[in-house]
Amino acid sequence: MALFRKKKAKPPEPVAEDTITPVVSLIVADVALRAGANLLRRTVELGLLKGKVAPGRVIRGNTIKETLIGTALATVARRSVPGAILVGGGLLAKTLSDRRRAKRQKA
Repeated sequence: MALFRKKKAKPPEPVAEDTITPVVSLIVADVALRAGANLLRRTVELGLLKGKVAPGRVIRGNTIKETLIGTALATVARRSVPGAILVGGGLLAKTLSDRRRAKRQKA
């Protein structure tokens, strides 16, 4: 006579499928990365400019117009080499123009 009887093995319970699809996971990861990058950028900007500029003037949000223009320029620059050259040349011209204007005002 056996003192202990072996229990019959129960079949495993069905596991619920993952409710988050891979596409949703990618979207959530993208949003989290963008939010983290923005937070890090703002923290670094404040740290570098601390004491040099008034805190209220360090960071300001972009307007919708500025956001749309920046997105359009980035898209053009990303799609082709001539687009990248055009956008890069425009940025270089704008930088040189701003420097020239600052020197004239200082003089």
